[in-house]
Amino acid sequence: MNDSAKGSLFRNLPDAMKEERAEELCRSKSFRIERIISAGQVSPTGFWFDQPKEEWVVVVQGRAEVSLLEPDETIHLSAGDWLMIEAHRKHRVEATSRQPLTIWLAVHGT
Repeated sequence: MNDSAKGSLFRNLPDAMKEERAEELCRSKSFRIERIISAGQVSPTGFWFDQPKEEWVVVVQGRAEVSLLEPDETIHLSAGDWLMIEAHRKHRVEATSRQPLTIWLAVHGT
């Protein structure tokens, strides 16, 4: 196995104190996996993500709060909690923890 086929979610964390950081960990023909590091960041006021493909996220460390539209709901996520977001379901990040940092793992359809 070469080094690009393995890694650690907890090593070499980028500095996310000023802005949220996302990095692609791997990609295939059918999915893309990224690690996202948040330190209190939230979606901009009035902004809603509207992605063309489904997204599965898990909080590996920390806490987060995600709002979704139609139907409207707010999901509170702690370490180990995951959420499947359907394609074109509008959503936004309302809160992330600073201590500990929020580490997300996101799997996107391609």
